[in-house]
Amino acid sequence: MIGILLAKLKSFIRNPWTFLIFTFMSMFFAFIFGGTSVEKAYVPIHAVNENIKDSFIGQQLKEQEGFHFSWMTEGDLREKIETGKAEIGVVLQENDYSIIVGVNSFNTDLVQQIISGIYQEKIEREQILLAFEQGASDESNILTEMDQAMEKPIFKIESASFRGEGAFVYDNSLHRIFGFSLFFVIYTIAYNVLPILIEKREGIWDRMILSPLKKSEMYIANLLYSFITGYLQVLVIFLMFRYVVGVDFHDRFFETLLLLIPYVFSIVALTMLITAIVKNVRQFNAVLPIIAVSMAMIGGAYWPIEIVESKLLLILAKFNPLTYGMEVLNGVAVYSYPLEELLFPISVLVLMGVTMIGLGIHLMERRHI
Repeated sequence: MIGILLAKLKSFIRNPWTFLIFTFMSMFFAFIFGGTSVEKAYVPIHAVNENIKDSFIGQQLKEQEGFHFSWMTEGDLREKIETGKAEIGVVLQENDYSIIVGVNSFNTDLVQQIISGIYQEKIEREQILLAFEQGASDESNILTEMDQAMEKPIFKIESASFRGEGAFVYDNSLHRIFGFSLFFVIYTIAYNVLPILIEKREGIWDRMILSPLKKSEMYIANLLYSFITGYLQVLVIFLMFRYVVGVDFHDRFFETLLLLIPYVFSIVALTMLITAIVKNVRQFNAVLPIIAVSMAMIGGAYWPIEIVESKLLLILAKFNPLTYGMEVLNGVAVYSYPLEELLFPISVLVLMGVTMIGLGIHLMERRHI
């Protein structure tokens, strides 16, 4: 068995193109459609008085996470708006501001709310100083004490939200990463299981059986190699998005990697069953895309399965390993479910895998390919 694994590994090193192509396609589609390259909205800004830039208003603008406020002259600001390089611009005065709108979008209202909130807070701070009637030497102390009090208030307010029946949380970036990864790994695993059919038809297995090698070891070695390459592909994709692109897995990254194992096992079993049913490579190449694309569409890889209303499709999804793979990954990374609540989809994936792999080997042996 070790000899077969080493031979497969050498073959992989000499010809890794199938692995690389499907890995690249997974990352490409997830990156393009997932919106993983999130950038701050660009907003040019001009201050009538240069002191505003270093004042409380300027400091608050730096802390805004959703927008990048770029300081410039009023002439440059208007040029950005006129040439379409920016949707809106802001001109700041000491106690007032004006917004120049080039393209009216949802960012217009957001920027207005942010600027208005900052000016309102500035006025409140000035009123506090006026109420205390303190001298200039005590202003910094008063504001410091107020900021500390805001950070550690006397009363603690907690807010929580709840989802009604039928509602769901949708993380576009994670959904696309999960969906395309689980979809394309089907091809990688399938084309690594296919050599079992080819080798049996060419009589290679018959010659190998004459050696001390057992047939069970031959199956285990081939299926284990397919599992390793499939899992490695998804692992590379997830590591790429986590540590290079910077996608947030909500502090459940390693749990996500661990819970990929049942899905990859079930796909190895599924492709083994397909290999046992088809008669030749030509049929395999025709059947595999139909099954893979259908699984992705029905199982929620392209869009959330929660929005599907067809009862027939929802019934078919119950027999689809990809459905449970998406449920496990979304459950751990998006909903932050504990392991206990994910035991059902994990158990279904394992049961599917054991059933299909047993049936596939049985059909393969009965046909005497």
